[in-house]
Amino acid sequence: MVTRKDNRKADQLRPIKFTRGFTKYADGSVLVEFGDTKVITTAIIEDRVPRFLVDSGKGWLTAEYALLPGSAQSRIIRDRGTTLSGRTQEIQRLIGRSLRAAVDLSAIGERTITIDADVIQADGGTRTASISGAYIALYDALLKLKKQGKIKEIPIIDQVAAISLGVVKSKFLLDLDYNEDSNADVDANIIMTASGKIIEFQITSEKEAFDKNELIKFVELGEKGIKEIIELQNQALGL
Repeated sequence: MVTRKDNRKADQLRPIKFTRGFTKYADGSVLVEFGDTKVITTAIIEDRVPRFLVDSGKGWLTAEYALLPGSAQSRIIRDRGTTLSGRTQEIQRLIGRSLRAAVDLSAIGERTITIDADVIQADGGTRTASISGAYIALYDALLKLKKQGKIKEIPIIDQVAAISLGVVKSKFLLDLDYNEDSNADVDANIIMTASGKIIEFQITSEKEAFDKNELIKFVELGEKGIKEIIELQNQALGL
């Protein structure tokens, strides 16, 4: 028997909250909370592009991610300069790939959108919380660009959200906290669009291998969670 924090059901999300306009200067900023996991996500748009896009008329989106020193029980050492841990590089590339799937970058001109995800409290699912919150920050940044008359429409292709999953003591669980994640036999993250398409599906067996029927079960459980998160995103955006 798996006892979950707050007596959640196996397919139940943690309490999720999106606070828009959390910081003053970013074009879009959101404090996202998945249970005790809290991440500040921001989107900043600049009138520049990487060299490979100069004179192309197209924009770019990139992302950075960090666990802040006081975000865990022991102090996290900051990534400094060009030296980033493998985990940090993996996660920020994942965030960038996920959000690029949400927006038509050819419609924003030669501009770069930088997504920053700074974890202020980590209790599992920081990368999925970052993506889900960053989508709202991205939307708000594009909305600001439209209000400034720099683009005609908000060039969102599809809405994006993400959730973690796992198998703990032979039980499929949605939205794992740290204790569940650290004891998982199988660990997974899924990023999907509102139209039901999968952007990325990461799954790893920590102990025993899994079969294709379990793979399908993971996708179905993840889709349930994604739909609920998308509804919460829309509520936060007033859509």
